[in-house]
Amino acid sequence: MNKKAKILICEDDKAINKLLSLTMEIEGYTYRSVESGKQCLREIVKEQPDVLLLDLGLPDMDGDSIITEVREFSDFPIIVISAREEETDKVTALDAGADDYLTKPFSTEELLARLRASYRRARLIEKDPHKKAELFKNGWLTINFLSQEVFIEEEKIHLTPIEYKLLVLLANNLNRVLTYRFITSQIWGYSEDDHSALRVFATTLRKKIELEPSQAKLIQTHIGIGYRMVKLEK
Repeated sequence: MNKKAKILICEDDKAINKLLSLTMEIEGYTYRSVESGKQCLREIVKEQPDVLLLDLGLPDMDGDSIITEVREFSDFPIIVISAREEETDKVTALDAGADDYLTKPFSTEELLARLRASYRRARLIEKDPHKKAELFKNGWLTINFLSQEVFIEEEKIHLTPIEYKLLVLLANNLNRVLTYRFITSQIWGYSEDDHSALRVFATTLRKKIELEPSQAKLIQTHIGIGYRMVKLEK
């Protein structure tokens, strides 16, 4: 990234807070760290950070409440870092508006990679939030939004309307985990607890767009949570 993101760390575990702070310092990020939800909300309003690294189990309020409150006035990236491993906890945080979810213990390299991806996506939207690019390219995949055509290595392929909607939704949220509930609400207009139909469409879509469907690289499955389109290196 040309411009380093301004990071806010909200973590009440002093050892992990120190680890995160040291990591940001070594990587050259401007950062601030707090240990409570109320401090976090004050810092967001005051400092307007570019990315929030958020623990869910805070002493004064739950992290999901912070996500919900922040999403009422801002779309900046929120990466949850939590010891909660249950799928329901991950789904709740992502549905509330978190961009990503890391489970403790975590690799600092993975954290930094996800931070860069979230910030990069946010900056692309920030450049012109109202302008939609005609073409989307990611590795061997090309989508022409105007003609609604999809190409794999420059060869046009046929997608069903649902497959196309799913592909565009994932492409417009590149590197962001989308929960099953969010995807079904966007594609079918309502949330559905039975995700079997979505899984079928995801499987057929993979067969058409992946070079090796048995080793999917474009669309990543987060078991029990949802899907993410991965940004492929050029």
